[in-house]
Amino acid sequence: MTLRLKINLIVGTLTLLFIAAVILLQLRSLREAVHEEVVAANRVAAQMLNRTVSRYAAQGGPAILNFLQGMGRVRSNDITLLDREGQELYRSPPSLYKTGRDAPAWFAQLVSPPISTQAIDLPDGKLLVRANASRAALDAWDYVRQLLIVSLLLLLAVNALVFWLVGSSVRPFGQIVGALNQLQAGRLDVRLPRFAGTEAAAIGSAFNRMVDQLEHQFETEGRALRAELQLSNSRELTRWIDQQIERERHMIARELHDELGQSVTAMRSMALSIAQRMHALDPQAEAAARLIADESSRLYDAMHGMIPRLTPLLLDNFGLTEALRDLVERTRLSQPDLRLTLSIELGQSVLGSDAALALYRAAQEGISNALRHGQAQTLLLAVEGSATTVSLRLQDDGQGLPADWSDRAGHYGLRWLTERVEALGGALVVESAQPRGVCLLVQLPIDAAAAAVAS
Repeated sequence: MTLRLKINLIVGTLTLLFIAAVILLQLRSLREAVHEEVVAANRVAAQMLNRTVSRYAAQGGPAILNFLQGMGRVRSNDITLLDREGQELYRSPPSLYKTGRDAPAWFAQLVSPPISTQAIDLPDGKLLVRANASRAALDAWDYVRQLLIVSLLLLLAVNALVFWLVGSSVRPFGQIVGALNQLQAGRLDVRLPRFAGTEAAAIGSAFNRMVDQLEHQFETEGRALRAELQLSNSRELTRWIDQQIERERHMIARELHDELGQSVTAMRSMALSIAQRMHALDPQAEAAARLIADESSRLYDAMHGMIPRLTPLLLDNFGLTEALRDLVERTRLSQPDLRLTLSIELGQSVLGSDAALALYRAAQEGISNALRHGQAQTLLLAVEGSATTVSLRLQDDGQGLPADWSDRAGHYGLRWLTERVEALGGALVVESAQPRGVCLLVQLPIDAAAAAVAS
């Protein structure tokens, strides 16, 4: 059922109730008026006849009969003259008022008073004056019927007017429903016009504001999704570049270790062999050969010092623990005055190659920064693992972080390290330590590390 029809039914019902109340009040008023008119007319007619007939009573019955015939009908009364034996001598003629018509019996019974009869005793008989409310009831019925016709016409007019007014008022709601359906279908360019009427105008304005907000929100979400996709692509690209760099480092380190290392070793061996052969024949040639052997040894040592910086071969062969121990040992050899403590408690944690390499690079970068920028004298390197995460913590007693260090250009090592850690789903935090120094903290989830290995 539509809203328009509901409102029409409500208005029609209320109008009917109002009309019914008015008709009931009119019926009550009509009933009281008919009662008063009929009863009063009956009493007046009885009193008048009682006084008048008494003057004709001495002249006998014919005189009374002539008087009654000359008087005719008295309104709202039936007059009957009876002789001593009860025979009817005279009955007043019927009323000529609205002759041939009568009110319905149920209506006449509703508005008519109880029939009252006044009897006047005469010497030769009896005169009966009986109340007759038929004409008064007919007048009341005609009035009520006119009232009903006018009420029905009024009801039709009111309902037609309400139907038209409600139709004009609810017409914007059809447009609103259509706009909502279009919005549900995904159209964000739908707008409602400015409607007449306070409520419709408020709804239309609220709908337009809602669509504007939705459109803005969708645009914002779209930009966020595009930014997230770009960030994801950037991270994937960063990770791919990092993997390529590590692969090239690994290949260079292998070439240095396998090819160049063997060549340098061969050069040293041949130089020592030449020196032995020239020992008695040519002292100058022997000295040159031994110089070549010494330079070959220094070249071999320098080359082996470069290999761990390029890629930790121990990490591939023996794991993170041995690689970190080798890093700490080489740092101690290069920095005799440095107090470096290593603590590793991985437990049952199983790390993928990317996660292990990220932690190793974090340790490398942290130690390098502590020595180069912080002039640290004491370092604490701790690695702890659990079933879900693994963390590396490096704390020094150096000069600490400057107040504006995060705003300075540079820090490329930490920037690349942060991107590598975040690409694995982890987090890197660099903060000042108490009472002095810097604390580097790296946390990686085990599942992300495993997923990185699987990919």
